[in-house]
Amino acid sequence: MTGLNGARVLVTRPAHQAENLCRLIEQQGGIAVRFPTLAIADGDNRLAIQKTLSGLDLFHWLIFISSNAVNFALKANDGKIPQVKARHIAAIGKATANALVTAAIPVDLIPEQPYNSEALLAAPAMQALQGQRILIVRGEGGRDELADTLRERGADVQYLNVYKRIIPSTNNAHVSALLEQHQLDVITATSGEVLQNLLIMLDVAHHQPLFSLPLIVVSDRIKQLATELGFKRIAVADSPSDEAILQTVNQSNRGIA
Repeated sequence: MTGLNGARVLVTRPAHQAENLCRLIEQQGGIAVRFPTLAIADGDNRLAIQKTLSGLDLFHWLIFISSNAVNFALKANDGKIPQVKARHIAAIGKATANALVTAAIPVDLIPEQPYNSEALLAAPAMQALQGQRILIVRGEGGRDELADTLRERGADVQYLNVYKRIIPSTNNAHVSALLEQHQLDVITATSGEVLQNLLIMLDVAHHQPLFSLPLIVVSDRIKQLATELGFKRIAVADSPSDEAILQTVNQSNRGIA
């Protein structure tokens, strides 16, 4: 893996999730430009979350969409998720599984790479679900494909929204100046929402310079959205891990050196 030689890399992740990637970029000789375009906040109804978590014996499967889903469920319920022997737990991604393990919650199923809903749906345990009740723990406004497919397979699916996504109040002056001076080299985006918010948070006059920069995303779905938005130089990391993102940043940087 080559060094980044002072390349400025825009990191759009929520502030509380960005530091490891920023550290890796800086260790490789790059400059991490922190510009969170998404913030995570508590869900609106803590009592409803607690009530659902107190009745987990009603469900055969509990699916956690992200590490945020784990952490905010724990936060809303005084740090606990009740253990129910008959219940199985699925985690989408290693970070989600690690958050559960850290909370002493056993994980029964982690999908293969690329660690997304589609990979979970491909797992043998997610095929014959007639009569099973499934609780999906997520943030407000998440994708419905997972639940829709599980319902088609006979499951009774409910959501538990434990957090919400908001656009942070972030000063855009630094990023705007870098774009005007042609001193930004690579953009990273780990969800479609952070990408859409990036355009909302910057003046329209800065969109064309953004579109011409190398953009690193973590799925083909985000790549498709980025193409529709107008980005022209898009690369997909092998996985959502910080290490895979950094590797793809390195590859893109070599292409513009």
